[in-house]
Amino acid sequence: MPVPVLLVRGWPLLALAAMLSFVPEAHAQRVSARDKAKIEALDQRMAAAEKRYRDALVLVANADPKGKNEGDAALEDMEDVISACVAQKGCQVSNMLPAYKRLLKDNADTRDSDDATLASDGGLLEADPDHTSPLAADVPEAARAAALLNDKRHAFDSMVEYNPAVQAGIRRWLTDMRPALMTTYENYQNLRAVMWPEWEKRGLPEALLFGIMAKESNGRVHASSRAGAAGLMQFMPATGRRFGLGPDGTGFDTRFDARSAAEASATYLNERMRELNGNVELSLAGYNGGEGRAARVFKQSGGQGFWVDSVYNQFPGETKDYVPMVIAAAWIYLHPQQYGVEFPKISAQPATIRLAKSTSIYELTICLGSAGTRDGYMRALRNLNPRYEADGWIPAGTTINATTRIAGLYNRYCVSGPRADLARTLITADLNAAIVRPSAASYTGNVAVGSVVPVAQVQATAVAATPIAPVATPAAKPKAKAKPVRSHKVGKGQTLGAIADKFQCDVRELARANGLKAPAYALKQGQVLKLQGCDR
Repeated sequence: MPVPVLLVRGWPLLALAAMLSFVPEAHAQRVSARDKAKIEALDQRMAAAEKRYRDALVLVANADPKGKNEGDAALEDMEDVISACVAQKGCQVSNMLPAYKRLLKDNADTRDSDDATLASDGGLLEADPDHTSPLAADVPEAARAAALLNDKRHAFDSMVEYNPAVQAGIRRWLTDMRPALMTTYENYQNLRAVMWPEWEKRGLPEALLFGIMAKESNGRVHASSRAGAAGLMQFMPATGRRFGLGPDGTGFDTRFDARSAAEASATYLNERMRELNGNVELSLAGYNGGEGRAARVFKQSGGQGFWVDSVYNQFPGETKDYVPMVIAAAWIYLHPQQYGVEFPKISAQPATIRLAKSTSIYELTICLGSAGTRDGYMRALRNLNPRYEADGWIPAGTTINATTRIAGLYNRYCVSGPRADLARTLITADLNAAIVRPSAASYTGNVAVGSVVPVAQVQATAVAATPIAPVATPAAKPKAKAKPVRSHKVGKGQTLGAIADKFQCDVRELARANGLKAPAYALKQGQVLKLQGCDR
């Protein structure tokens, strides 16, 4: 019978327990009081991790999104304790195994007693393949894959063909496109809390959502194409309007909103699935190559599948590439270990931040740093707050979307302190201030060649040799009329530096004329500036 899989950083829990049961214990040795204290502390850590895991079971059973992170962290704690035990003098690794056995029993007890039996040695667990424990369905990636496979509504592996075209797609994702795959995963984890529920309640596999996102946008909310498609799921304007997406009257296009895009894409895909007899490949072909074409080909072929040549050859080359690439990304998402893929661990529990002072996403990206992430937090902030431009100022008091990690870093580094000051300095730095513009100097018109004679000496000689004649006083020139001060209306996302550069202004004089204070020089869209000190 199949065995349910719980993982500890890639090790199946049963396999790890079995492996540890063969770790030779240290020979009897005298243990100091200090070592005993350390061993006791490890026992306490193991007990705390076990309790944390059981609490996670409850959270997952109640559909609380915190359950996954808590369960995963508890298993990691246990691995750390065992590693420390192996290195600790006098610590008996076999004393740690009962905790694993209790976890296995908890896993089994979530089923009917007739469906699962735990062997007396804790090394064998037989279970009904159509059931899976609540936590196994929501802990690491392979466990989530098992949940999808064991849930008949989400049996993705049996919904698609795993053929050479898909294998070629997997090869591409694992070679030159691997960075894009990893970026998509990180972006998706930060958006999962708002996107996955929309697909889940419509009975669609999460892996398919990930695959489409990987191929369409790499998880970048503001992605757009020359053809006019936009957003994470790349809706065209007309199709978006059919499913409630588009301009919302405030200047924002809801195709860029993650939750709205997830809801619309799930509804659209289910519409295609009903029309095409549940065929995933043809539904994806319709998503990319046009629903009308997919429906016509399906009808003309008598309901044959996408991979039949008479069907396959009626789609354009882009669609022939799109379908297997989406399935390939979804397949890796479900089976990362099989392909040696270790997705990054992302702390993405949703949270909000009430801004203590005006700022921009660029400024937040600098002061937050990159702790806990590969590329920093700009993409996460952009994706979670699609209404704001990266360089646009967000007023103090505004509530923005974030994660608990970002919120913690914000309070620590972005409200005040050296890093906050540095971020403000960098974000308001203006390249024009670096350009030295010399003041106008008097020009004598003299060019010294060879020996230089002092000007005073030349003048004295000229006076002595020239008769004095009355000098006509030139008529005073009329004063030129001062140029009227012009104005400029601040456009979306414009900074004072950019405006000064455009009109060749002195930044400080322009700021002073408009009452703007350094170093922020904060502008508002629509604000009218006096172009004081500008050359054009």
